Amino acid sequence: MEVCTPVLSQAAGTDPSIVPLHTRYTGPEYPRGLDLFLQTSPEFAMKRLLAAGSGAIYQIAQVFRDGEYGPRHNPEFTLLEWYRPGLDHHDLMKEVADLMSACLGQEIGMKKIRYVELFEQQFGWNPLQAETNQLEDAAKAHGIETGNLGHRDQWLDLLMSLVIEPTLGKQGLTFVYDYPASQASLARLNPEDERVASRFELYYQGVELANGFHELTDAAEQRRRFEAENHQRQQRGLPQLPVDENLLDALDQGLPDCAGVALGLDRLLMLQQGEMTLDRVLTFSLTQA
Repeated sequence: MEVCTPVLSQAAGTDPSIVPLHTRYTGPEYPRGLDLFLQTSPEFAMKRLLAAGSGAIYQIAQVFRDGEYGPRHNPEFTLLEWYRPGLDHHDLMKEVADLMSACLGQEIGMKKIRYVELFEQQFGWNPLQAETNQLEDAAKAHGIETGNLGHRDQWLDLLMSLVIEPTLGKQGLTFVYDYPASQASLARLNPEDERVASRFELYYQGVELANGFHELTDAAEQRRRFEAENHQRQQRGLPQLPVDENLLDALDQGLPDCAGVALGLDRLLMLQQGEMTLDRVLTFSLTQA
């Protein structure tokens, strides 16, 4: 079923790597004003619908992120997001692959590889065990100017995006899965190895296209993660953000076992058209908005 959820919310995602855009409403009921955030993803509202019994749902949504503009980023972009009760993230990878083949007009092969294997192949060490100095040395060895990064996940993200990502998906779709538990976000942990999360990302032609989870259904654990992320934000000098209590209430009432994924339609269009930058496929990018 297609759904449509609000773009504005009183809460925001707490992920330190994502900066939400915000605005302020002043008017009836809120004469002193009400701070609102533009959605960085429709995930929270869609999960509230799932908890209310919606069944499988999808939507095509405009989403917003501050500080992101470049060849493959625009502060306003389009996500296709959907959720499948009864599936896990491996089931969903197959569905994503089928959709990609349909959109690109050809059958595209796919492979799956664990996050740990990627780093072991590229750098020779396990990212779950590597010390921060190893991560820093690897970045310097590839000529990456790092500045002062505090959290080890920042180093891993840097190496993933600048060293590994450009090599992925050259011969077909590449699904990377079993991300570190510290990067679980809203995914559940792998029950067979709780050092990693039941999460995947899709890469094609060196471009990240989708991010999917076997969704976390534990409200207490999700609250703990939100609080931990806000603590990280504080350590990095970023403002702490209001936690979505409505989402936590929905999880507490019962989110069905499900998998969900968000796919960037602008990047998919860019690849389908054989272009190298989003500006070539967006009618009104940031500089023309």
